[in-house]
Amino acid sequence: MTPSSDKDVNGLDNPSFVVEDGSHYCSSPDCAAQGPEEGGGTGHSGTKLAYTVTDVPPWYLCILLGIQHFLTAMGGLVAIPLILSKELCLQHDLLTQSHLISTIFFVSGICTLLQVLFGVRLPIIQGGTFAFLTPTLAMLSLPSWKCPAWTQNATLVNASSPEFIEVWQTRMREVQGAIIVASCFQIFVGFSGLIGFLMRFIGPLTIAPTITLVALPLFESAGNEAGQHWGIAFMTIFFIVLFSQYLKDVPVLLPSYQKGKKCHFSPVYLFQIFPVLLGLSLSWLLCYVLTVTNVLPVDPTAYGHLARTDTRGDVLSQAPWFRLPYPGQWGMPTVSLAGIFGILAGVISSMLESVGDYYACARLSRAPPPPKHAISRGIGVEGIGCLLAGAWGTGNGTTSYSENVGALGITKVGSRMVIIAGACAMLLSGIFGKVGAMLASIPSPVIGGMFLVMFGVITAVGISNLQYTDMNSSRNIFIFGFSVFSGLTIPNWASKNSALLETGIIQLDQVIQVLLTTGMFVGGLLGFILDNTIPGTQEERGLLAWKHSHKGGMESSLLISKVYDLPFGIGTKYCAVSWFRYLPACPKRLSGNKRMDELKAAGQKSTVKASSERDSEIGADTGI
Repeated sequence: MTPSSDKDVNGLDNPSFVVEDGSHYCSSPDCAAQGPEEGGGTGHSGTKLAYTVTDVPPWYLCILLGIQHFLTAMGGLVAIPLILSKELCLQHDLLTQSHLISTIFFVSGICTLLQVLFGVRLPIIQGGTFAFLTPTLAMLSLPSWKCPAWTQNATLVNASSPEFIEVWQTRMREVQGAIIVASCFQIFVGFSGLIGFLMRFIGPLTIAPTITLVALPLFESAGNEAGQHWGIAFMTIFFIVLFSQYLKDVPVLLPSYQKGKKCHFSPVYLFQIFPVLLGLSLSWLLCYVLTVTNVLPVDPTAYGHLARTDTRGDVLSQAPWFRLPYPGQWGMPTVSLAGIFGILAGVISSMLESVGDYYACARLSRAPPPPKHAISRGIGVEGIGCLLAGAWGTGNGTTSYSENVGALGITKVGSRMVIIAGACAMLLSGIFGKVGAMLASIPSPVIGGMFLVMFGVITAVGISNLQYTDMNSSRNIFIFGFSVFSGLTIPNWASKNSALLETGIIQLDQVIQVLLTTGMFVGGLLGFILDNTIPGTQEERGLLAWKHSHKGGMESSLLISKVYDLPFGIGTKYCAVSWFRYLPACPKRLSGNKRMDELKAAGQKSTVKASSERDSEIGADTGI
């Protein structure tokens, strides 16, 4: 890997690289302007990427960057089974908790592959969702599903006894059935095109508060994790910020091999593309050293105990080396109306969050905004992912992971091939039980420090959507400010005064409780209603600039096709059936004559551009 040019001095992020095979390593604004064939960028001049959506990094970088994404998502993936374990009566069965962690790893890997290959096709990780957690906990808190008193006593629990197994598996099967039925609604909304129809009414003033409120309400969760040991958390933050912001332009000489030069050292901007992985690894290693030397307290009640790497050591010793999760591993799922209605509320919140994540991911990976057919396909595939999660028995559904959207902004790597590598890492971790158990030993303060950085990036990405609107307009200031503040205030009040919202109908109470305690739903809904009812011009609302910000003629049309069309020739070569254009999840193909006209126009435009560039070069050479 060798530098193709000296570092730019325009204040942007990274210089260009050329790998040994001649492919480009970094897409600068110049590279992005070259069109879809060479970079897949969109011509934005504010940020450069090491790799864009359609780029394929060297295999070794794919593996390392994929592991980095997996580690970023792992905090949430591990947290969900651990939170559910108490309501499932499993708080004293660490081995089963390890199996649940492996299962959610495995299913998340499958769902990520489906989403990247056949869904929205953006570099976005799929994993367990906290939107499903609230209704699940509400359902399990019903009198009929409360855990027997003897399961709360560790001395009375025999994890291998048929009685105990039946206690927790009946509850898991109830959760599975509710998730499977509710996921069918999400599949319908996606593949029917209903979500795509709604997108014509959604603009920056809806997307901005939705994305912003994905991260803002999580300040308490991030604070609780980091607060287990603020010293370790700040050290993690320091490493990530140091690598991603201060050392991003500092090359590291690494040994490489090339036929012409044989063994030599090449500069690689290591800190820019691996800031999260390096930060987590260094903090994790230091925590291990402090654990071995007993600098961190052994007493579970002492401050800083959760910074130790052996707090869940039993999981590592008990977990099997190899275990393949399979559908129905806990038995045949059961269904109840109370669970279905509660999970449906989580599905609605998850879909709205995912739409916001798609736009945030597209912005950070310098891809065009996702077209309606890609959004419809993405939501439909997420529904399939929830169905698979219910069938496998993770105790949860799947959704797009906001943490990994934030990681794109930190690492400047937007290649979907990296996410595919991360999905493969999830699959392997789900199969090899020891790997999942070992990764679960990352201390809480390290994860909390990472959350503080990632959630801050996501919040800023949400607010950045306002650049398309006229923020000198009092209308827009009111809509955004009121939506965000209400998205923080109303959920906080609803969670503390749930008794005042009771209607006497358990299912309706669960729906109301979940919707009103989900900030992204409250803020996004208010932004949607106000933006579409308060008078304002298309320009003032930012719709014109937002919709046309990535449109630039035939090159942009080809780029949209390259990024969002299905792979392996599906829908173009092998399935080029005329009636496909009527399917909401398929792109609307141009007629042959229209496409030829656009290709001719694009060819003429490129010829004129090339001629102009030659004239400029001749003028420069002759001094004109």
